[in-house]
This record gives sequence, structure tokens and C-alpha cells, in this order.
Amino acid sequence: MEFTAKQIADYVGGKVEGDSQASVNTFAKIEEGKKGAISFLSNLKYLHYIYDTESSIVLINEDVKLERETKATLIRVKDAYECVAKLLQLYASMKPKKVGIDSLAFIHPSAKVGKDCYIGPFVAIGPNVTIGDGCVLHPHVTVGEEASVGNNTEIYSNAVVYHHCKVGNNCVLHAGCVIGADGFGFAPNTEGYDKIPQIGNVVIEDNVEIGANTCVDRSTMGSTIIHKGVKLDNLVQVAHNVEVGENTVMSAQVGIAGSTKIGSWCMFGGQVGIAGHISIGDKTFLGAQSGVPGNIKGDQTLIGTPPMEPKAYFKSQAIFRRLPDIYKQLNELQKQVEELKKK
Repeated sequence: MEFTAKQIADYVGGKVEGDSQASVNTFAKIEEGKKGAISFLSNLKYLHYIYDTESSIVLINEDVKLERETKATLIRVKDAYECVAKLLQLYASMKPKKVGIDSLAFIHPSAKVGKDCYIGPFVAIGPNVTIGDGCVLHPHVTVGEEASVGNNTEIYSNAVVYHHCKVGNNCVLHAGCVIGADGFGFAPNTEGYDKIPQIGNVVIEDNVEIGANTCVDRSTMGSTIIHKGVKLDNLVQVAHNVEVGENTVMSAQVGIAGSTKIGSWCMFGGQVGIAGHISIGDKTFLGAQSGVPGNIKGDQTLIGTPPMEPKAYFKSQAIFRRLPDIYKQLNELQKQVEELKKK
């Protein structure tokens, strides 16, 4: 399906510069542009590509100033990145949706599957499971006993939703993610470790997306809770009894230890590590590889281990690089002091 620059501008609330009837039917990166494609420019590092890109249309922020004319038709918007996301969502929604239950799927007689679902081959749905309307379960998905999945949720291949866990509406669980495996609970004894049974569950609210091979562990008692709008990247570990607030996002390899409470609208960079039994306030922004040993109040940006304000962190790193020279100077001063004492 093709769309003109005018149609796109009307949809995203932008202004056309150039041929309003220029049409596109696909997307392309600005540096790989081709005729009939729409691209976007939000990072000024790529500004030089705009003059020679072969894309027919480019979304660009309204405040960007250009040195010369472009071959492509421009659509100026407030936020090009936000607008291309909106267009990609529209594009994805227009793809035909699979419907039907494959003959190789297993659905327990007591399970309930909603209308207009797709259940792929080798999916296993256990006793008393509830699957909502419009769900898509790709091949080899497993949904355990008495678990529930809300409406319009998509679960990719080899993902597992353990027994008694709950997944909300409009969620996406990517391949290999595990919802509701046992929390890491062991009590040491004289001969080794006694396993502490994990009798709780996981509750995932609406509009949550969980990346490939990410694990959200079931609670010892009660629930591990992922509140609505949360986005977890690949390879994230959420331990037992953790609670993650609304619209919080985490990059790959973040690890959260047990019983920690994370606020709303937080952003954690890759490989952030968070200790157990602490709380992190709303709108906390943690830079990549930060290590958090204690409570953090909200509304701040921090980096490092222990986390500190970015300005202080980078000053500390500058001093750290000079430590060998400082240590050498200190030894020399100490020798001079000893010689003065002898005199």
C-alpha cells in the first residue's frame, strides 16, 4: 500500500516541503535510502546523508536548519523519532493476522481459548488456562496450569508462562523468555542447601513487553509484579518478589535481586545491577553498569558504583586515571618527610 507525503503529514501533524504527492510503500534508513521509501532524521550525526539520500520522503525535526536543498521531499515534525514509531505501528497493524488452532497444538480440555486467536504447532496449554481474545501463540509456547493470558497478547516461540501466572492485555513476550520460574531461594544447612518452595506467582499487567531470554521469577509468597507499560530488554533478570513500577524501561542484562521495589518511569541502562530488599524512587535514571547497593530517592540521574551524579562520577574517573602518578608522588613526599625528620 502506498501513501503520499500529504497523507503522511496529515497523519503525523507535519508540514510538507517539496512534492506533496511523492509516494512511499516501505521504510529505509536514511543512509540506505531508495526510491519509494520513507526515512527519518533525528540524530544530527546523520545530517549529511539527507542531501543525497535516495529515499522519496524524509521525516525531519522542524528546528533543523539545512545548508542546501534536498532531493527528497521533507516532512517537518516536532519529533521525527516519535513520528516514525507511529508510522511503523500503523504499518505493522496493517499486516494480516494469523487466526486458527494448528492441529499439532495441545490444548487441555479444561482450558479456554478466546475468539480470533492463533495457536501454533506444538503449543502446550495446560489445565484451567485462560487465553483471551485475539492472542497469538507461536510454535512451542508453553502455558502452565491455571495461568491466564489477556486479550491481544503475542507470545513468541519457546517462551514459557509457568503455572498460576497472569499476563495482561496487549503484551508481547519474546522468544525464550520465562515467566514464573522459581525464585532463587535456598537455606544453608550443615550438608548443603534446602530449597525454599516458591509458592507465589508472577503478575504482568497490560501493555508490557518482555525481551528474548528474559526471566521474571515467581515469588516465594504473594506475587512478583510487573506493572503496566513496562518494557524489559533481552536477558534481563527480575528476581522473586520484585515489583517494577509503571512505564519503567530496562536495557539488556539488567539484574534485580529479590524483594526490591522499583518506581514508575525509571530508565536503567545495560548491565545495571540492583541489590535486594531496597527501594528505588520514581523517575530514577541509572547509567549503564551502575551498581546499586542501597535505597535511592527518585527524580535523579545517577551513574557508577555506588551511583552518583554524572558530574561527580566523571570527575572521580579523571582522578582515578591519575592514581598511579599520585601514588608515586605520595611516596616521594613521604621519603622527603622521613629525611627531614632525620635531620
